[in-house]
Amino acid sequence: MAKKKLTGAQIILEALKREKVSTVFGYPGGVVLGIFDELYDDKELKLILTRHEQGAVHMADGYARVTGEPGVVLVTSGPGATNTVTGIATAYMDSIPMVVLTGQVPTVLIGNDAFQEADIVGITRPCTKYNYLVKDVKDLAPTIKEAFHIARTGRPGPVLVDLPKDVTAAACDFDWPEKIDIPSYRPKVAGNKQMVRQAAAAVARAKKPLILAGGGVVASGAYAELLELATILNAPVTTTLMALGAFPASNPLYLGMPGMHGTYCANMAIQNSDLLLGVGVRFEDRVTGKTNTFAPHAQIVQIDIDPTSIRKNVRVDIPVVGDIKHVLKDMNGVLKSELKHKWDAVQQAWLKQIRQWNESHPLTYDYDDEVIKPQYVVEKLYEISKGNAIITTEVGQNQMWAAQFYRYEKPRRWLSSGGLGTMGYGFPAAIGAQMAAPDALVVDIAGDGSIQMNIQELATAVINKLPVKVAILNNQYLGMVRQWQELFFEERYAHTFLDSHMIPDFVKVAEAYGAVGLRATKPSEVVPVIKEAFRLKKPVFMDFICDWKEKVYPMVPAGASIDQMLLQEPKKTKARRLKAVK
Repeated sequence: MAKKKLTGAQIILEALKREKVSTVFGYPGGVVLGIFDELYDDKELKLILTRHEQGAVHMADGYARVTGEPGVVLVTSGPGATNTVTGIATAYMDSIPMVVLTGQVPTVLIGNDAFQEADIVGITRPCTKYNYLVKDVKDLAPTIKEAFHIARTGRPGPVLVDLPKDVTAAACDFDWPEKIDIPSYRPKVAGNKQMVRQAAAAVARAKKPLILAGGGVVASGAYAELLELATILNAPVTTTLMALGAFPASNPLYLGMPGMHGTYCANMAIQNSDLLLGVGVRFEDRVTGKTNTFAPHAQIVQIDIDPTSIRKNVRVDIPVVGDIKHVLKDMNGVLKSELKHKWDAVQQAWLKQIRQWNESHPLTYDYDDEVIKPQYVVEKLYEISKGNAIITTEVGQNQMWAAQFYRYEKPRRWLSSGGLGTMGYGFPAAIGAQMAAPDALVVDIAGDGSIQMNIQELATAVINKLPVKVAILNNQYLGMVRQWQELFFEERYAHTFLDSHMIPDFVKVAEAYGAVGLRATKPSEVVPVIKEAFRLKKPVFMDFICDWKEKVYPMVPAGASIDQMLLQEPKKTKARRLKAVK
C-alpha cells in the first residue's frame, strides 16, 4: 500500500504528536499560515495563542520546567523569530529543553533581504544547543526527531528549527525515524568508574564535607539519589538558585542557598569546608563571588554531564563526567558497600559549627505594623499555600525574597530565570506552568517594574481560563538596582524611581483584561488579600504596596569573597524568622 503524501505543515504536526506533544505556544504570521491552518482543525494539539513571541517562549519554558519535557513554540519569520531570542537565551542559560519552530521566507529568497526575513539560525547560534534550517521537505521529519532528541538529552537546552514557507507547502511521503543516531552527539551518561571511586573515597575521608547541588540535579531527576547521599554521609547540603526544591528545605541538613544573596550559614560552610562536592553545578559567579578565594580549604569534586562545565570557573581536583542520577547512584553504592566513616566526633563538631552559624545569622527581617515588608508577603504566601504552590518569579529583589522566604520541599515547583536574569519571565512562565499543571496553585512573585514587561499576557491567562495568581511587591522602584545605588552610588537613584506616571493602577489593569485586582496597603490586609486570591478560580493581580527602603540581605558585594557579606542587624523586638509549615 502506497504511503500517504503529507505537506510539510502536516508532517510538522504529525511529528509533534509522535513526540507526545499536546501543547504549543505561538503567534501566527504570513509564512506559517499553512501550519496554523492545519492546527485549526486538529483535535490533539492545543495552540495557546500568546500576545507576544517572547511570552510564548517563556510559557514554553515554564511548561518544560514543570513537566521535564521540551516546551514547543511556533512563530513566524523576521520579527516573530527575533522576538523569541530573549526567551531562547533564558532557556539556554538555565538548561531548559525546548523546541522552537520559526517560519522563514521561501528558500529562493533567503539572503535577498526579503520581507520579514531574518537569519534566525545565525542570530541564535550562540544561545541554542543546536539549530537547523530545513531546505527539503523530506528532511522535516528526521530533523524534528533530532531536535527533540538533542533538546532532551545530555545537558538539556533549546533547539531551533527554521522552516521556509516553500518547505512547509511541499509534499512527500511521511517517514518517521524510530531511532536517532548522531555520531557527533553522544552524551556520556555513566561516569568513569575509577573517577567515581576516587570521588567517593575523597568524600569519605573529609572531615568537613559539604554538598553543593545545582540545576543538573533537577534536570536529571536525581532527587532521591541526592537525599540518599546526604543521609549516608550525614553531610550538609546547599542548593543553588536553580536547584531550590531538589533537596527538602525541611531537612535538618539543608543550609539554604549560597552565593551573593545566599544564607550566612551556606556561605560560611563553603568557605570552611575541606571537601566541596559540586553536583550538577557550574560554579557561576553569583555562587562563587571572588573565584580565587572560593572554598579556599576544600578539595573540590565536580560531577556534571557537560564536560565543558568542568573546571570552567573554579579549580576542580576530581572531575566526574556523567549523568547526575547515574553517577550518584554509583557513588552511593561505593560508599555503602566499600567505604566506612570513622570520624563521627569530628563530623558532629562540623554540624555543630554549622548550627551556630545558622543561629547567629538566620534569614530574618524587621516586621512593621504600619508598612508592608515584602518578606512578610512571601512568608504569608508560603504559610497560606502550605508550601504547595508552584512559584515563578520575575528578576530583582522579588526573585531573591521568593528564594529566601518560601521553603521548597519538592523539585519543579520553583521557576526563575537564573543565568540570564530576565525581567518579564515570571508571568508568562506561570501561565506555562499552569498549562502543565492545571490543578496546581501557581503564583508569580513579581516586582512593579518587571511585571509590566509582559503584562499583555494577562489576556492569554484570561482567555484560557488559567487561574494564575500574581503577587506584585510594589515598592515604586526598580528595587535591586536602587539597592545598589543606595549602597555603592551615594543614594543617587538614577532612573530607578517609578513614579505615578510610570506605575499603572494594577487593580484597574487586571479588571480591564477581565481578571481580578486586589490591593493591600498595610500588613493587616495582606492575609485577607492572599486568601481571597487563592479562593478565586480566575487570574488575580495582588498589588502589595511595600516598604520602598527594604533591601535584600545577606549581600556579597561585587568582587568580594562570599564570606564578606553585608548583613542586616534586625531590631530584636520585632525580628521574624521563617518557620516551616506543619
